[in-house]
Order: sequence, then C-alpha cells, then structure tokens
Amino acid sequence: MEKTNDPGLISGTFYITNHVRQKLISHCKRELPYEACGLLSGGNGIAETIWPMENVNRSSFSFSMDLDQIRHVFELIDRRNEDFIGIYHSHPTDSAYPSEGDITLNNYPEVGHLIISFANSTPELKCFQLTGKKVFPIQLKFVN
Repeated sequence: MEKTNDPGLISGTFYITNHVRQKLISHCKRELPYEACGLLSGGNGIAETIWPMENVNRSSFSFSMDLDQIRHVFELIDRRNEDFIGIYHSHPTDSAYPSEGDITLNNYPEVGHLIISFANSTPELKCFQLTGKKVFPIQLKFVN
C-alpha cells in the first residue's frame, strides 16, 4: 500500500464518519482489557470503512497486527477503490496519547493515528500524525 491521498492530514484535520466512530468504540470496548487495533480507509480524505484487526500481542499495553492480515486488508481496500488513511488502537488504562512504543514502532507516518482511551468513564478519542519521533495533534471532525 502506497501513501494515502488524504487531504485531511495536510489541512490538520482527520474526517471520520459517525458510523465508523461508533464501530471503532464498540470494537475497542469488546477487546478490553486488551488493546484493540485496526485500519481505516475511505475516499476524499474521509474514514468511511473500518477494518478491525487482531492484536496478536493480546496485551493491555501494546498492539501488533499480523502482516498477512494487513496485506489482505490492503487488497480489499484497493478493490473498493479506497485509500488507506488511518490506524486506530486503544489504551485501556492510559491516556489518548501515543506511547513511546506507538511512536518507535510506527510504520505509516503518512496516515492518521487514532487512539481511544478508556482510562476515564467516558472514552476519549484523539488523532495524531507520527513523523519520526515527533507527534502532531490532528483535529477530529465527525461527519454523517
């Protein structure tokens, strides 16, 4: 999968449909107490499709996706004529901010990284662009 054509990150905004946001929250809640993870795709810079992935680490503090599962999802994204525009994962007990491991192990600096925290009673969802060791907050906009 090549670079995304996501105009949202260029403008400092990540667009996601309300439907995908709800599915993302549900998936991450189901996986507690472990971190959940997945991919996001869409067109025109809007995350319209969610691809829940298996966290092969089965850990509350880290996540990793199976490379074969990633390749398969990239093929499905291509078949849908969508762009790969985001990665999401949860922090069951930590804040919605990239951990050292999230930053160091990042393989996709060109996409948005959404993190949902369950540290408080209300889940908190935030987005970042991770470039090298730098973390840039990205505004989230929810659309219908």
